[in-house]
Amino acid sequence: MTTATRPAPTGPLNLSRTTATAARVLRQLRHDPRTIALMIVIPCAMLFLLRYVFDGSPRTFDDIGASLLGIFPLITMFLVTSIATLRERTSGTLERLLALPLGKGDLIAGYALAFGALAIVQSALATGLAVWFLDLDVTGSPWLLLLVALLDALLGTALGLFVSAFAASEFQAVQFMPAVIFPQLLLCGLFTPRDEMHPALEALSNVLPMSYAVDGMNEVLRHTDMTATFVRDVLIVAGCALLVLGLGAATLRRRTA
Repeated sequence: MTTATRPAPTGPLNLSRTTATAARVLRQLRHDPRTIALMIVIPCAMLFLLRYVFDGSPRTFDDIGASLLGIFPLITMFLVTSIATLRERTSGTLERLLALPLGKGDLIAGYALAFGALAIVQSALATGLAVWFLDLDVTGSPWLLLLVALLDALLGTALGLFVSAFAASEFQAVQFMPAVIFPQLLLCGLFTPRDEMHPALEALSNVLPMSYAVDGMNEVLRHTDMTATFVRDVLIVAGCALLVLGLGAATLRRRTA
């Protein structure tokens, strides 16, 4: 005799279900100080270290500091989100949640909301440290830097949620980093201008979201006003984050016996 299971709702997002999911994730993270330290402290520590690595050449820090202000949050949020979500998959928590009247969109949006709240704190601290304590020389508004850093962190969250569906262990989740993050890091224009790369690599870099995150940071670094290129970069990064979140919702499957 088999027991029928009730399918999860597929309608529009429900605010109460989404916020309840986000609150549950935040309660769990509150009892995990190592994860909070990784998200909040590590990006600031890396920026602080980088500033004094180039202590004799402050201009070098100005040139790459803004780019890394966007890259560090993306990497840390990718790692934390992929591992945290995988724990819920392997522990059976997601299985139980999907058996409730909880839509896949509600679940993914709840996770994104919870990690997004932490991304705001992370991005604000890193941006404030870089601009007002480490003297990062920025021509444009620091608030625009904060906007790009936040979108980068949300993109890292979305990527982490997505790749967690394809890992069977936390070790495998970490192994996705060379495949998902490192190519973007090498091709984003941090090490050499993208228009000086081999044409095939330049074309590849044009479809990777981290390239536009770095371009957006550099626009703020060099221009006093918001430029059309900056708006384009921000929209692309935000659009990629939403697209990957949608793909993450599509990978949620409830196993049935």
